[in-house]
Amino acid sequence: MISRALLASALASCALLACTPLRFVDAVSENQSSRIGHLVIHFTSGDFAESLRVLTERTERPVSSHYLVPENGDPTYPRRRLRVYRLVGDDQRAWHAGQSHWRGDTALNSSSIGIEIVNRSSCVAEAPGNEPGVPEVRCEFLDYDPEQIELVIELVLDILRRHPGIDPEDIVAHSDIAPDRRLDPGPKFPWRRLYEHGIGAWYDEDTAQRYRERFEAEPPALALLQRGLAAYGYDVDDTGEHDVRTQYALRAFQMHFRPSDWSGQADAETAAIVFALLEKYRPRSLEALLETSL
Repeated sequence: MISRALLASALASCALLACTPLRFVDAVSENQSSRIGHLVIHFTSGDFAESLRVLTERTERPVSSHYLVPENGDPTYPRRRLRVYRLVGDDQRAWHAGQSHWRGDTALNSSSIGIEIVNRSSCVAEAPGNEPGVPEVRCEFLDYDPEQIELVIELVLDILRRHPGIDPEDIVAHSDIAPDRRLDPGPKFPWRRLYEHGIGAWYDEDTAQRYRERFEAEPPALALLQRGLAAYGYDVDDTGEHDVRTQYALRAFQMHFRPSDWSGQADAETAAIVFALLEKYRPRSLEALLETSL
């Protein structure tokens, strides 16, 4: 118990100091940057009302995101015009990425902004086929609302103005950072359209064609392709085996950059796009990769 004398002394000291909050002198350092280094795109798999509830209310498995973008034609959306909903401030950590990996960084909740897009696409796991361990799912991917995508573009450009340290190749799909668990935002998300608005990474067609011709004549070793995927950002080991982890990474990569075929199988076109992206965004990594392959 605090004695009356000690309490009286504390109160007297408080009175003398007027109990004013601690005052600081601001001397802003040039040696700082935003904590935000990644931007992750998701879809909700539910309608607006259910998505808002899940992302804002406490549940047994709480999840959240910084922003929620609705779509037209959703009867649960209460407004006449589409508006971005801000659920978590940029300076706070939203619980959207889960167990994740990108370019050697893990636990991306702490360094990323998450955008959930209302889209009722969904996937269910299927029983394994003849080849054990192959990641098999049955999905129904729905088209995105054009007006909704325009709103996403506007939102991301605003985020990039506030967080200019986010590199193009660090604007990623949830499936890119957690390929064994997630498939969103799926192959119908228009990554190339975002790139045309200055958002995210995309390969140059001429460069990809040059590598495609090379790899069609002589396919790269699988271990080299694995190292290429890892150099770009995916969590892949260069086992030289077409293992499940590699298939997951290939599937995620193909959904992002070659959505016409996302089987998770290695082919010349996929390898060409990987190397075209490395040449454009990771030239030093590509140089080191090619040196080790000689």
